Amino acid sequence: MAAVRFIPLFFILFSTLCFSQSDEEALIKLKKSFIGGNLDNWVLGSGACEKKWIGVMCSGDNVTGLHLADMQLTGEVDIQALLQIRGLKAISLINNSFTGDIPDLHKLTNLRAIYLSKNKFSGSIPDNYFDKMGLLKKVWLDDNQFSGRIPDSLCQLPNLMELHLELNQFSGQIPPLIYPAMVRDLNLSKNNLEGEIPEGYMQFNATSFEGNPGLCGSILGKECENGDNKSGQKKESASSPSEGIDRSGSGSNSKVLAISIGSVVAVVFLVIIIVLARKRRREDEFSILSKEPFKEEVLPVKVPEAESTTRRKPSESSRRSRSSKKGSSHGGNSGVTDLVMVNEEKGEFGMQDLMKAAAEVLGNGGLGSAYKAVMSKGLAVVVKRMKEMNRLGKEAFDVEMRRLGKLRHPNILTPLAYHFRREEKLIVSEYMPKGSLLYVLHGKFIYL
Repeated sequence: MAAVRFIPLFFILFSTLCFSQSDEEALIKLKKSFIGGNLDNWVLGSGACEKKWIGVMCSGDNVTGLHLADMQLTGEVDIQALLQIRGLKAISLINNSFTGDIPDLHKLTNLRAIYLSKNKFSGSIPDNYFDKMGLLKKVWLDDNQFSGRIPDSLCQLPNLMELHLELNQFSGQIPPLIYPAMVRDLNLSKNNLEGEIPEGYMQFNATSFEGNPGLCGSILGKECENGDNKSGQKKESASSPSEGIDRSGSGSNSKVLAISIGSVVAVVFLVIIIVLARKRRREDEFSILSKEPFKEEVLPVKVPEAESTTRRKPSESSRRSRSSKKGSSHGGNSGVTDLVMVNEEKGEFGMQDLMKAAAEVLGNGGLGSAYKAVMSKGLAVVVKRMKEMNRLGKEAFDVEMRRLGKLRHPNILTPLAYHFRREEKLIVSEYMPKGSLLYVLHGKFIYL
């Protein structure tokens, strides 16, 4: 019986050792493709993660990132070696001396971040280069010698958050952004781009496009010459039907019929969009990104003192009385108190305060999404939407949140409030402007 139990354990340990060893072998193979650099502690068998090899980032025993910036590296980037590192999510080769075409990093479909800034890469990038890199969030190709058109596949990435292409020789028109709301950092300056800046880029300022003499648009305060030609063409096309009406009555009837049918279809389509939008808004009424206020009044709830059950009852009744007074002052019926305060050091606020706040996406993690919200009083908070915490019931979740809310330590960020639903939970905490420990240690080399 002991032997039966020993065999599976042996295979588990052996398989783990093999995977760890394969990462080291892949890194050694990658090292051989480089010229120069200080990678002396990259020694096979020493443990890439245990010995903290230079530029190697790990999660446990798995290699997840390569931060090989400022190492005077040249040569080639062995993509086959990188393909053997299954957990690789980010690669940084900033400020080295690599030349030639862009490496075949598009084969690494699990990458979240690519940093190739300040090298000597050149040539055009294939239009479909980024087609299979749907997880990519950050692309830094600035200060190289890339030329040709900006790939359409790059601007179609669904999770793209940062895009830096400045100081290159890209030409042609700027492709439209398919998901403009996701992109929060963009720089296309000092290239050879031309034409009108698409509407999806209107949230960025002129500095993101400066140094491109051929660009025009409202962002730059420069009218596009092609716009005048287009308007002239429209005038000509508008005048030609009137001439046709004089010449042919049957032709005018068919055109009028076509216009009528088109108008009816447009109205029906608009009605469908409005109905779907209202339905979605009702279904997602608790979404922190929604700009519409609740139909029901949402009021703050104070945390009751955890002393005894006899003292809790009066505090609950007083809260109800205060809630009813606040509800009547807003001119509506008092609604359900959906936001529970567990820490009042930053003052009280309700769900409706969050709904009225300006929100922006901070990122997505394994348990949900995080948003920054700045309320009318100036308080900035982070709202974490947790969708994978369904094991705890409402009472157990309340106990845990209140316990966390009572913690006081300079290195612990305690929650301020929470909202409980069976499908998802919202946890509200104070916004920390200086970022996380990962950001402090590694700067912009963040890929999660």
